[in-house]
Amino acid sequence: MEEINLLYYNNFFKMDLNKNKALNLDNNGVSHDLLKDKPDNLERSSFFRKDPWIIVGFDPGLTVGIAIIDLSGNLLFLSSFKEISKAEVINNIISFGRALIVATDVYPIPKSVKKLATALNSKIYAPSKIMSVESKKELVDSFIKTLSPGQVIENAHQRDALAAAIKTYKNYEKKLNQIEKKTSEMDLNPEEMDKIKSLFISGTPITKAINEVSGEKNSFNAMDKQRNEIKSPLSKNSQEDILPPHTYPDQATSKTDENNISLPESSKFILKLKKRIKTQEKQIKKQEGIIKNLRDKNKISRNKIQRNKKEISQLKSRIDKVHQDYSKDILLNKELSSKVELIKKLINQYKEEKSHRKRLEENLKSIHKIRSMEISKNDVPVKIVKSFTKEGIKEAGEYWKIKKGDVILLKTSRGGGSNTASVLVDIGLKAIIITDQMSHTAREVFEKEDIPVINADKLQIRMVDEFAIIKAETLNNEIAKWNSKLKEQRKKEEEKKLLTVIDEYRAKRKRKPVD
Repeated sequence: MEEINLLYYNNFFKMDLNKNKALNLDNNGVSHDLLKDKPDNLERSSFFRKDPWIIVGFDPGLTVGIAIIDLSGNLLFLSSFKEISKAEVINNIISFGRALIVATDVYPIPKSVKKLATALNSKIYAPSKIMSVESKKELVDSFIKTLSPGQVIENAHQRDALAAAIKTYKNYEKKLNQIEKKTSEMDLNPEEMDKIKSLFISGTPITKAINEVSGEKNSFNAMDKQRNEIKSPLSKNSQEDILPPHTYPDQATSKTDENNISLPESSKFILKLKKRIKTQEKQIKKQEGIIKNLRDKNKISRNKIQRNKKEISQLKSRIDKVHQDYSKDILLNKELSSKVELIKKLINQYKEEKSHRKRLEENLKSIHKIRSMEISKNDVPVKIVKSFTKEGIKEAGEYWKIKKGDVILLKTSRGGGSNTASVLVDIGLKAIIITDQMSHTAREVFEKEDIPVINADKLQIRMVDEFAIIKAETLNNEIAKWNSKLKEQRKKEEEKKLLTVIDEYRAKRKRKPVD
């Protein structure tokens, strides 16, 4: 009987330890044997606890912003990094838990956010439109004031990342609070509450998520109870059925007599224990085989990781070399491009100078001809103004050097009014020749200043290069006619005014009563 008892206790504790032996892989692919760090308390809530679910706000760019909050809305982490690698971003995030959602504050979703979510096996949350700076500031300030007083936002990257995370949490907040109310009397630990929330966010209805987690809890409790029964197979009523160690036959006989328990019943129980021990030993061997298989796979994975790291290092070296060569080519191309642009600029400048010189030469020839005609008494040179505008008059004035006593030809009289006419009046022209109808206001200004406005049809105009000439006699005759017509017009206007005054006087006399 002593041998049977010893066999039972030894095999039980061997089974208990091996049953809980497992192989765990951390984020770096390094294996950890849980038996080496086996805690004294094997309660499920501590020994088998998993990382919490988290919401990650991510602001991509040369400087990235990362904000991490849990499913209760608590801020776990907020920072920004300049020129950080994707691997470092991922390691930083998973050190705080399992990313349920990767959130962004912009729309459409950036590629880097999509890649990060894929790497973390997470959902993506993005607003329907880009969040304004004001709305982000308001959201972050309200959050910090309420839940995280004293938190300092160092830059816009941190603000944008935190705003994205808060916006995502706010989207689910009402339902998450509803979950907490529904489960307030269910005696759930934080991990179980976290799991219900994660199931809901992943798309599971609230009731179904609660039932699923509570079902798992009941299953675990049943397993714990079964394990405790195996550890303590003897109840208060049956503990004395098995002889304790170092019990002699005489003592055993007296003991059994006292409790009225027969030997056949003890034998049955011992056989039952033997069968259970054999079953547990088979399970232990099976678990050991699984552990060995996992260790082999872990070894293969580590070797594969080493090969991949080596390959990555080689690829990085090749990329650096290609980047250097590419940078050299870019610098060379930039230098060549700048020189080509300079040559083009010089060619254009040369063409402009050449064209300007040609115009000046033609202008000089025209001026010489005009001066020779000015000396002649038979012909009068006519300088051409292309448009009846201030800009057109200025351009012609610079080109022809228009001065007092000159005769000009307006190619078009359109667009000019009293202000434009005043510019020509200030020059002091001898006459203005027009080819179309001039505005009434402009004509009045010229008539007031006694500057003749003559239609081109009345003159025999000849074109010479870029200017025109007319016979001096013909011009003088037309000027004389214009002056005569203007005097006659003014005389009629004076007579009309006088008659108007006389009529007004007579009318006034008629209205005045006779004494």
